[in-house]
Amino acid sequence: MNTAHVDLIYEAAFRPELWRDALVNVAAATDCASGALGVWNDVGSPQGFRATPAVEAIVASHFASTDTEPSPRFGALHRANHPGFIPIDRLLSAEALDRDRIQLDLRSMGLEAQAASAIAMPTGDLVCFSFERYASAGKFSEASLDGLNALRPHLARAGMVAARMRLEEARSTVATLSSLGLPASVLTRQGRVIATNAEFDRHDETFLATALGGLAIGDHEANELFQSVIRVAMTAQEPAIRSIAVAASERRAAMVLHLLPLRRSAHEIFSGGDLLVVATTVSARTSVPEASILRALFDLAPAEVKLATSLATGRTLRDAARESDIQITTARTYLDRIFRKTGTHQQSQLVALLKSAHTFNAR
Repeated sequence: MNTAHVDLIYEAAFRPELWRDALVNVAAATDCASGALGVWNDVGSPQGFRATPAVEAIVASHFASTDTEPSPRFGALHRANHPGFIPIDRLLSAEALDRDRIQLDLRSMGLEAQAASAIAMPTGDLVCFSFERYASAGKFSEASLDGLNALRPHLARAGMVAARMRLEEARSTVATLSSLGLPASVLTRQGRVIATNAEFDRHDETFLATALGGLAIGDHEANELFQSVIRVAMTAQEPAIRSIAVAASERRAAMVLHLLPLRRSAHEIFSGGDLLVVATTVSARTSVPEASILRALFDLAPAEVKLATSLATGRTLRDAARESDIQITTARTYLDRIFRKTGTHQQSQLVALLKSAHTFNAR
């Protein structure tokens, strides 16, 4: 994975004018011609968009439209509940595509194939990414989809910030932390706290001050993962984990910590900080969270999402493996990866954690 592409994605989270370049880079890396990002709030109102030059006018037109019959692709995308990017022609029939205004507009530009992903945030915001290919390039290959899906966790975390800030530029450490409206803290590469917001300070049972201005998490397992990320960050390497689950206790609700690197201009905006820690609280529900949320929260691969969701419904690992059409040995390998990514160690812990995540209602 090209780290320059990832760095630009995270930088664009705080400088929305860079989303165009970030989308251009992702498109070029995945054999696409163009790309777009759209943001909706928790009541379904459009908050803004960013797009590459080729499709900017088309996206602007549809964002401004008051059409009472929106494109059927959005409903189909939500119903698909797909934990990754999916080609639109797998969601809609040829006849439906021929009647879709967005499809017709893209065709007029020579852009025949599109792949999209809807990422529902625990905050209630919805972020959609789409990428297009010229007709001459043919349909999306599995390699292109794999490339998009490899970048999707980074797009999800950066998209969460973009949604919370309503695609407005970060102005300063204090103003940005306040506008996020979520518990947030800025850390140096060595783990020293530079700044926090009021929401973060209120969670003193979760976030604990340590010697020399450091930070610890009030949950042993989550703290081990968190400190491992800090140790890796100190060596200027990229950590394998960017989202950490914090289990609920008698005094606190379950949380997921998102760790965003502050690169280039974002590093300067945050007074030389290297890492932004943002927490999203999840509330107890009896239902199993949607696959898109699991993938966005914990960076689970599609096969891991499928297995985790099956386990969360009460199936045994053997039954879940059979349902996923994989060998039990493969299922155990997937389960080990899921444990590492979610910070759990037992299947019962995993099920409890998964059932604590928000579900996303269709809008």
